[in-house]
Amino acid sequence: MPLRRLAHLTLLVLALLTGLAGYYAAQLRFNYNFNDFYPAGDPDLDYYQGYSQRFGNDNDYLLLGVEAPRGGTVFEPTFVAQLDSLARQARTLPHVLGVTSLSTLRNPVVEGVGVYELPYLHPQDPSRRAADSALIFQTPGLVGNVLSRDARAAALVLQLTPDLKKPPGDSLLAALHAAAARAGLPDARLHLAGRVVAQSVFVDRLKMELMVFISLAVVLVTGLLRLTFRTWWGVVLPLVVVLGAVLWGLGVMGAAGVSIDLMTALLPLMLFVVGMSDTIHIISRYVSELGYGAGKKAALRTTLRESGFGSGLSALTTSIGFFTLMTSTIKPIHNFGLFTGVAVLLAFFLSFTLLPAMLVLLGQPQLREPRRQGHSWDGVLGGLFSGVLRRRWGIYAASGLILVVSIGLATRVRINSSLLDDLSKRDPVRQDFAFFDRQFAGVRPFELELKPAGGRTVYDPAVLRETERIEHYLTATYGLQFQASPATLVRATRKALHGGELADYRLPTDSAELAGLVARLRPLRKKPEFRALALPDGSAGRLTGRMGDMGSIRADALNAGLRRFLRTGVDTTVLRTRLTGSSNLIDKNNENLTLNMIQGMAIDILMVTVIVLALFRSLRMTLIVLVPNLLPILVVAGVMGLAGVNMKVSTSIIFTIAFGIAVDDTIHFISKLKLSLGHEPNLFKAVRRTYLLAGKAVIVTSLILVGGFCTLLFSQFDGTFYVGLLIGLTLLFGVVAELTLLPLLILDIYGRRKRGAREVREAVVVP
Repeated sequence: MPLRRLAHLTLLVLALLTGLAGYYAAQLRFNYNFNDFYPAGDPDLDYYQGYSQRFGNDNDYLLLGVEAPRGGTVFEPTFVAQLDSLARQARTLPHVLGVTSLSTLRNPVVEGVGVYELPYLHPQDPSRRAADSALIFQTPGLVGNVLSRDARAAALVLQLTPDLKKPPGDSLLAALHAAAARAGLPDARLHLAGRVVAQSVFVDRLKMELMVFISLAVVLVTGLLRLTFRTWWGVVLPLVVVLGAVLWGLGVMGAAGVSIDLMTALLPLMLFVVGMSDTIHIISRYVSELGYGAGKKAALRTTLRESGFGSGLSALTTSIGFFTLMTSTIKPIHNFGLFTGVAVLLAFFLSFTLLPAMLVLLGQPQLREPRRQGHSWDGVLGGLFSGVLRRRWGIYAASGLILVVSIGLATRVRINSSLLDDLSKRDPVRQDFAFFDRQFAGVRPFELELKPAGGRTVYDPAVLRETERIEHYLTATYGLQFQASPATLVRATRKALHGGELADYRLPTDSAELAGLVARLRPLRKKPEFRALALPDGSAGRLTGRMGDMGSIRADALNAGLRRFLRTGVDTTVLRTRLTGSSNLIDKNNENLTLNMIQGMAIDILMVTVIVLALFRSLRMTLIVLVPNLLPILVVAGVMGLAGVNMKVSTSIIFTIAFGIAVDDTIHFISKLKLSLGHEPNLFKAVRRTYLLAGKAVIVTSLILVGGFCTLLFSQFDGTFYVGLLIGLTLLFGVVAELTLLPLLILDIYGRRKRGAREVREAVVVP
């Protein structure tokens, strides 16, 4: 089949496939599911899912904080009326199951067969304000929950329908803002916190940032391609190929029914800058062949033959670098690794089908600056190569010093995360969450299941005593600011039966009295507020609460102390307990981060080792390839330690991805070296020829990669910002090591037995 007809047929088939990919890509939706960040397959996750079915999710709530007017308190009559209006409106909104508010709370009192609910506040009677405030501050469970410690803010606690999605969640948030405006409360005095808030903000920002990153990357890459090739086709063709690869990658995601989340939102940019590598190597070599006088067909044939092998290996290693992320138990990271790895292979396929077809149909290209004796890049790279040889010992010394310092600084990196650590501390949403940590009990949920032993129920006297002992520990030592348990129900019932007096808010000491209280509770056991703390048959209970978000390092220390107390300070023959909850699961991710990172790096290193051994059958060459690629990883780890950047879910992917991408140019270099050695047995001349042939593509692709990742510096997510910064730094250090350390190691270690002392001396002065 004639070459041009084959090119036309190739373009037709690829166009049809691209249309299909576009159809599926259009089905993609943005999503931020907090539950996806739980460690999949973990026994604690299975346990929590069963716990949630019994008692409900611990993050299906929304906190709405309202500040009193400047200089006033929440006990002012006008403010109480506004708060009451907001609470009553909120109670009528869809997806709101219940509202707890200072203005609507009642103090129940049982007299005879009747139950009376007395309000805590009497805003129409100023003479009772002091007594009301004193009662509220003395009543357990109010301060920190619905009232701030300084009485200058109140909170509404809204219980929502389980697992509320973004569209209805956004409607609820908008309705609450409208309700506050009708109540005369300006937005400046409102603070919102909860899963639906984070979900709304994250998804909206993902959409915006995805467009910003792609736009910036297109502008940046277009400029670099223009400066490099100085021809219109040298700019347009790579962009067509890579944008097609991005569309194919998104189409595969859409066909698999996967949503775009915080991690997979990086796929288009990642693929755009990584997928550009093969097109740069192809066009760079193609232009070189044309510049040296080869015809179009001959130049294209040579380019595909010599670039295909190295590009195939580099695509394999890069995709494996992403595939290793599938070892993560965190679903967003798993999906990101899977679909980005697949997309890298698709980009390679398009680079060697679509790009050659377009070059065939392009006609005889005219170079902007044709040269008879090579390119200006040859002079630059030749001078750089000679300079590297002359400064070999300085390069070795500097590399060793950097290695030692980096390892020392890397030991300072800590694994630490918080609920909203992907948002900067200056972000309004994170400041709202911090407002509740500062003024109220906090936003971090706490969950402990209570399981009576020996046929007892949660209302058994011995079980209640052990429960109260745990409560005292959580308040005094653990730092829990607000908590509720079956013991809370018993104490509240006793208080109600004794005229609502605070002195009677305690567990009964008389078993007969306790039996009477439990009998009173029996008709109420199926009510939502009771079932949330104890099963109707009393076989299990829940100790729930909220606290400040102190970070996973502090949380791990507190949980270790709590577990010791539960083992030694609680009678397990009476009451067994288990720590659970969404916060506990998020903290558990940290235990897997280091293991997942080590697994990913080990797989990457093993694959590179296999490739190099297959090419050169030399352990020396394997060591030579690994050193200049592992050194930048250690340098960036040192930068993290120096800057105090913590390891967390979003930054744990940095090293695996950076190594997989950085080794790409090394694979290109050694594959070209292998081909050069087939024509030129002299190692020094083969290395120099490879340096001149591959150097331009290495520099250009590295600049594109670094620039592409630097666009992430504009992200409002701290995790995304650090992914861009640290991977960019890794690749920058990587290209320096590639152009300095790699050729020296090849000549001095791999070629030790191949060259004599005279050739070494001559190599240093060769221009």
